[in-house]
Amino acid sequence: MKERERKLPKFTLGVEEEYQIIDPQTRDLKSHMSKIVEGGKIQLREQVKAEMHQSVVEVGTNVCEDISQARKEVSFLRNKIFELAQKQDLIVGAAGTHPFSKWQDQEITDDTRYHEIVNELKDIARSNLIFGLHVHVGIDNRDIALQLMNQACYFLPHIYALSTNSPFWEGRDTGFKAFRAKIFAKFPRTGLPEYFDSVQSYDNFLEILVKTNCIDNPKKIWWDLRMHPFFSTIEFRICDMCLTVDETICITALIQAVVAKLYKLLISNTSFNIYRIALIRENKFRAARNGIEGKLIDFGKKTEVPTKDLIMELLEFIDDVVDELESRDEINYVYQMLKNGTGADQQLAVFKETQDLSKVVDFITGKFRQGIHSL
Repeated sequence: MKERERKLPKFTLGVEEEYQIIDPQTRDLKSHMSKIVEGGKIQLREQVKAEMHQSVVEVGTNVCEDISQARKEVSFLRNKIFELAQKQDLIVGAAGTHPFSKWQDQEITDDTRYHEIVNELKDIARSNLIFGLHVHVGIDNRDIALQLMNQACYFLPHIYALSTNSPFWEGRDTGFKAFRAKIFAKFPRTGLPEYFDSVQSYDNFLEILVKTNCIDNPKKIWWDLRMHPFFSTIEFRICDMCLTVDETICITALIQAVVAKLYKLLISNTSFNIYRIALIRENKFRAARNGIEGKLIDFGKKTEVPTKDLIMELLEFIDDVVDELESRDEINYVYQMLKNGTGADQQLAVFKETQDLSKVVDFITGKFRQGIHSL
């Protein structure tokens, strides 16, 4: 599409993924002693960094102009981390939790920032052995960004349901499709964001937290969706880490399209309804419990609706912006996800067949590079 024909802003993208570093013999998480991160920084510079636990590696794309570039960057980063792990005789996987590793056995990265968090939050921080997908959507105007953040909250459970990929925790089937959020909920300033009626009220909120020593910087607001304190983006943080590149890119495209559609309504003075966070929290719980197999609440109709039906409605809602974003192929992968099940559904199917969580780990690591296009 030629630039002069574009009616919407580009809504640039940034994608962050958190990977599991795994011992191929035990299938347990393995501390890599920063060798993967150190090796990665030679080639990837600031695109790779250590996380609190040494068995976690976080990567982030550069600013991507469109979903096609995002796919190339995510593919490149997964390939590079896979290669660096291989050199250390380790393997890599992508899921919201490890099926059986225990947080008590994991080493904390020797970094001042992480030592400060552990000192403040104690076992809440030490036990936070989880892996997420974060998607940034570029928006220059903070007033517009805040309005879109308020409105986009409604769709978080729909997107979350598709990303569910953490059914196991410390060797147990938790009964949830996404247990990761239940672990992270122990942290302060997590979960769905409050409604703010203005940027001034939002900034006042942050100022109070900083002045009263609740936080030393606004990055310690860990909501499911936030205006990023340093970048001109809104950041979607609710999703579990996805098994495959295809799933990550599909969800990234879906998030971008939701923002674009809400923006289109906003500039047409047809803003989307804003619902109480307490109601949306009900849908988030349902999404965590049942993924795409359960029901969510349609607040407009005040009735329960199969989650898959609401996801289909979401696809209809965003349909008129998808072609301009040039993401139809990526969005259409939702149909495959609805057919094949989420990462959690697939993990549970492997366990049901084998009764062996090591086989589940093999499944996760085997999916890590699925969807990588030629680079």
